[in-house]
Amino acid sequence: MHVIFRTLLILLKARRRPRISPWEAAEITLRALPTDVDILMHINNGQYFSLFDLGRYDMMARSGLWEGAKKRGWHPVVQAEQITFRKSVNFWTKFQIYTKLIGVDERCFYIEHRVVVDGEIYVRAHVAGRLIGTNGPATIEEILEMAAESGHPAPENFEVSEDLKAWRRDFALPASRKPAPHLNF
Repeated sequence: MHVIFRTLLILLKARRRPRISPWEAAEITLRALPTDVDILMHINNGQYFSLFDLGRYDMMARSGLWEGAKKRGWHPVVQAEQITFRKSVNFWTKFQIYTKLIGVDERCFYIEHRVVVDGEIYVRAHVAGRLIGTNGPATIEEILEMAAESGHPAPENFEVSEDLKAWRRDFALPASRKPAPHLNF
C-alpha cells in the first residue's frame, strides 16, 4: 500500500508513453525516497520487490498485456522471487528499473528486473509469475496466444534457462491445495 501513489502515477504515465512489445525491456526512472530507505539510508532490501511491481505495471500497461489480461478476467501473481545485491542505492539517488519478460517454463513466465544507476547494474532479480482467472491459472499457451492476438507473437525458443527452471522447482512450496505442515525448523 505504501507505493499506491507511485503505482497510480506509473499507470497514468504509461498511457502517454510509447507502446512496447512484451518481449523488449521497459524502463522507468525513480528516485530513492524517504519511504524506500532504512536507517542505513539505502533502499531497504524488502522495498525492492515493491518497486519491481512498478516496473511490471509499466511493462504490462505499455505492451497491452494488462488490457488483454483484464479482458480475460486474469490478474498477475508472483509465484517465486530471487534477488542479488551488488551495490546500495542510497537516499535520493536517481535510478532506473529495467523490466523484461525473459521466457517461460511449463507453468510460469519469468521476468528479470535490473536496478541501474549511471549505467551500472546495482541489483538484479528474477520473478516467476502467473496469470490467475476465476477458473485458476492461465496456461502458458493461453498467455502466449493473448500476446500473439495483440500482434506480438513470442520469440522462438522462449524458454528460460535450466538454471532458472531448477531454482523455481527446487525452492517451490507445495501447491496451495496440498498440505504444507510446519514440523521442524
